[in-house]
Amino acid sequence: MAKGIGKETKSAIKSAKKTKKTATKTTKLAVFIPCEVVDGETRVAGTPETIKNLVQHGLAVYIESGAGECASISDQAYIQAGAVISKDTHALYASVDIILAVNPPTLSQLSSVKAGASWISLGDVHAYSSDLLSTLLEKKITFFSMHGIPRISKAQSMDALTSQANIAGYKAVILAAQELGKIFPLMMTAAGTLHPAKVVVLGAGVAGLQAIATAKRLGAVVEASDVRPSVKEQVESLGAKFIEVPFDKDAEAQGGYAKGASPEFLKRQAEEVSKRVAQADVVICTALVPGKKAPTLVTEAMVQSMRSGSVIVDMAAAQGGNCALTAPGKTVVVHGVKIIGVNNIPATVPVHATQVYACNVLAFLLHLVHAGVLKVDLTDEITAGSLVTHNGKLVRGEP
Repeated sequence: MAKGIGKETKSAIKSAKKTKKTATKTTKLAVFIPCEVVDGETRVAGTPETIKNLVQHGLAVYIESGAGECASISDQAYIQAGAVISKDTHALYASVDIILAVNPPTLSQLSSVKAGASWISLGDVHAYSSDLLSTLLEKKITFFSMHGIPRISKAQSMDALTSQANIAGYKAVILAAQELGKIFPLMMTAAGTLHPAKVVVLGAGVAGLQAIATAKRLGAVVEASDVRPSVKEQVESLGAKFIEVPFDKDAEAQGGYAKGASPEFLKRQAEEVSKRVAQADVVICTALVPGKKAPTLVTEAMVQSMRSGSVIVDMAAAQGGNCALTAPGKTVVVHGVKIIGVNNIPATVPVHATQVYACNVLAFLLHLVHAGVLKVDLTDEITAGSLVTHNGKLVRGEP
């Protein structure tokens, strides 16, 4: 970390401030994209393509040196797109109007952010600490969480949860294929027939559907289960067999997300799923309930029933896991079954995960910025859904 702010950055910030004082029709907002500080995070909130777009819309863009390195984006590529590169994050946090990031701010980062600035990133409000929320409120930070983008047609280009879930669903199957000691497709050879792998996908949301599609493309025989009746047709359209259980009519929340199902339904589902899991080579777990611990769908008894060498990829590991034996952030072998508990699967595909996330952020920011000013319109459902704190008040969610 450089001790002093570079001359180029200092000059550019001074120029942006001067523009804000003298402009009559537009205000040049200063935007900063920092390096991510969370261990294992490889994504970044902007690409040269999205930066170029922001600059064309009249925003001044500053990027911490090395921010795009893990996503194969060089500082020079950002400079060519019109950004200013600096190592002095403290000066930028204290000067800019908007910070674009992948993860929510840490207390350390917030200590440098100027009062009244805006922060846009992913982040489930239910997972924030009371200290973090208190600091956001004290400094009157306007915090927008991409987790809160509603799933409506006009917000599709901003839906970061969907874009990242697509990436994760694909990669989960690739991880399973890499660890499984068998090939996925049927193969006829002179030495005999190699039977296709059997894959069971638990949860048929965006990640689950992508996992189904990927497993099918690799040639596996796929079955899937979900608590929502609306997904059966989608599962079958991808060539998978839906595991039939009498549906729980209250299992689907507004916006198409799953919510907690009744104990009776979960018992019936477990009975049906356990039969398939016992015969599966791979189980992909994708079931999440917003704001709650992930439901346990694979018990230790189910794991014991699986063949030695089978693989479970638990995409819900960061929220406790769908498998009772998942170790979040680790890969373990229990009862001969390999259980993969990667916490941040999209970060294992940094180039494309960054590409789509940066496009989501760009669309969202341009939705908020009008005539060079970031406007907080609570009558707008996209703004209201994503806004967590504003003007020292908690708009949505509890610590």
